[in-house]
Amino acid sequence: MTDAILERLLRLHPRLIDLGLERTERLLETLGSPHLKLPPVVHVAGTNGKGSLVAYIRAMTEAAGYRVHVYTSPHLVRFNERIRVAGRLIEDDELDAILAECEKVNDGKPITFFEITTVAAFLAFARVPADLAVIEVGMGGRFDTTNVVNPMVSAITPIGYDHTGFLGDKLESIAGQKAGILKRAVPAVIGRQRAVSASVIAAEAAKFASPLFRLGREWQVAPTASGFAYQSDLVSLDLPAPALAGAHQLDNAATAVACIERLRAARFDIDEKAIRAGLKSVEWPARLQRLTKGPLVEALPPGCELWLDGGHNEDCGLVLGRMASDWAKEPAPLPLYLVFAMQTTKDASGFLRPLSRHAVAARAVPFPEGHAAYTPVEACAKAAEVGLDCVPVNDIGAALEDLLATQPAPMRILICGSLYLAGAVLVRNG
Repeated sequence: MTDAILERLLRLHPRLIDLGLERTERLLETLGSPHLKLPPVVHVAGTNGKGSLVAYIRAMTEAAGYRVHVYTSPHLVRFNERIRVAGRLIEDDELDAILAECEKVNDGKPITFFEITTVAAFLAFARVPADLAVIEVGMGGRFDTTNVVNPMVSAITPIGYDHTGFLGDKLESIAGQKAGILKRAVPAVIGRQRAVSASVIAAEAAKFASPLFRLGREWQVAPTASGFAYQSDLVSLDLPAPALAGAHQLDNAATAVACIERLRAARFDIDEKAIRAGLKSVEWPARLQRLTKGPLVEALPPGCELWLDGGHNEDCGLVLGRMASDWAKEPAPLPLYLVFAMQTTKDASGFLRPLSRHAVAARAVPFPEGHAAYTPVEACAKAAEVGLDCVPVNDIGAALEDLLATQPAPMRILICGSLYLAGAVLVRNG
């Protein structure tokens, strides 16, 4: 039943997205303002690392014994992934009932899919006791549907170029939208930023007397042989490497620790033991995830590696490029091949450029249905722009078969370019 309701909700609004809070506020008020009945909220915006930051905060606070609501988007396989109620994914019957209630109360009025499903999440959260809610922005911040909450802590991860058709094509305008989540006198944890973004955030914070806790200013992170060191005026911690792969995860993990510091100041009891446990137990699929079982993996010869990442913008390409550079420094490095698909709203050449220096070749596959995307031939043309040899193929299975038939094994294969593609891969891989 859930799929049928979601399909109906998709038809309630024009295909074009228009950012604003009016429709959300109308429906929330009709439903009794559930967004004002949430437990303390950590509100997370940014371009890259939002989902990882949410995952770390959840893992650390749950390790400390707290019940945590979590709202993220998009989902990889099932819509239920977006709504985690007090530590568990929302059940199908519960989701059906909440969506049906929101649909009935909305009474056919125009509203976007993200707006009505976000309202549904808030309604689910308001009805189940929890100690904390961690809520990820969908797009931007200032006019994002989630920006109706009153947070205890705001957090902004690194800001880059994404959704430029809606947020503007200059970093200043994008940062201005992201900084729109800042609230009066509410502390804000700020991850690593370009200078222009940092200036915009600081100016916005000054308007609202929002105390800033910034990487490189109020807190520091540095890699160590066993993980990373986190230091602020009040805390000095030597912490283990996080379970998520990639050097960039040290920044994400440390940003989570900075958020935990702010929660501790608000009397949450989260000790170093819980922080360490959260770092070791954190899970966030399709973020530099090595696939170790399933039919796609089992089809590869011994010694081959299959990796999956949902990154899709230039900054994500830089992160993956750094990981590829680290792989190349291994004593016996495996040759790297890419399998990718991308939406036409993304800068495919900008994403691929950092990877093209390390990848031997690529295979472009069709994008999952329902999205405006490059055809495999068009995607290969984008790869050619950055000097990357690319062959169009019909699907993921054909891409792996073609690589194995034409290239020497063992090899390392990275499937990348979209969270939607990553979700399709996870479904296919069981």
